[in-house]
Amino acid sequence: MNIEHTDEQWTEIIRPKSSLFDIKLKELWSYRDLVLLFVKRDFVKDYKQTILGPLWFFIQPLIQTLTFFFIFSKVAKIGTGKLPPILFYLSGITIWTYFADCFNKTSTIFISNAAVFGKVYFPRLVTPISIVISSMVKFGIQLLLFILIYTYYLVFEKVDIHLNFTILLFPFYVLIMATLGLGLGIIFSSLTTKYKDLVFLLQFGIQLLMYATPVIYPLANLSPKYKSYLLMNPITPIVEAIRYGLFGDGIFDIWYLAYSLLFSIIILIVGVLLFNKVEKSFMDTI
Repeated sequence: MNIEHTDEQWTEIIRPKSSLFDIKLKELWSYRDLVLLFVKRDFVKDYKQTILGPLWFFIQPLIQTLTFFFIFSKVAKIGTGKLPPILFYLSGITIWTYFADCFNKTSTIFISNAAVFGKVYFPRLVTPISIVISSMVKFGIQLLLFILIYTYYLVFEKVDIHLNFTILLFPFYVLIMATLGLGLGIIFSSLTTKYKDLVFLLQFGIQLLMYATPVIYPLANLSPKYKSYLLMNPITPIVEAIRYGLFGDGIFDIWYLAYSLLFSIIILIVGVLLFNKVEKSFMDTI
């Protein structure tokens, strides 16, 4: 009796535990459709059952900007240089919100997705990557709001601001923020599987980090001593470089930007390796 052999194409291959450096980027790419599905889920879930829906993308930065305007500009009398306070605060809030969203939302990946991770297999890095992309969509919407207000001040208020050619590096700045937010987020996510206290400290820590970033005050107003300390924060050169490109006012330093890039890459590598280690056994600790 003749037995015919046919070539079979397996969809899943079960292997023993891999090494720490086995990231499986090719496998991650094959799940790109799932990334897009998660992006859609992350984008709509927060506002799906709200009355105002996506309008909150505009309302939130406006409320924050007005709050900073009255507290820091009117009450505390903190100057914003030659820039109108509303424009200054809104630019800082728009930039900071994207980084904070990437950091904050990816920092609880294992805890918030434990039920899904325990039932279905897919590369776990799909989830934080989808969050970074969906946060970028929100960032784009809020950036549109900023552009409208920027245009108003430029055309109707005749303020002394102008675009600098360095604004062409804007996608590069966003990439650094995404890389740093993703790296820090997955590091904290990996640690919170074992040390859940970090979840309670995270919100407080992100708020403190915002005040250590020139979001509500110009870096140029500080003394050289404190300025050097704040420039150790890798987000500071990004915020200043974006403002320099948008307004011609701020600090653009290629060496500090290189420092931010290198710091972000190192954090991302450490985060991915730690994430890769924890994902193999996190269900035993959650």
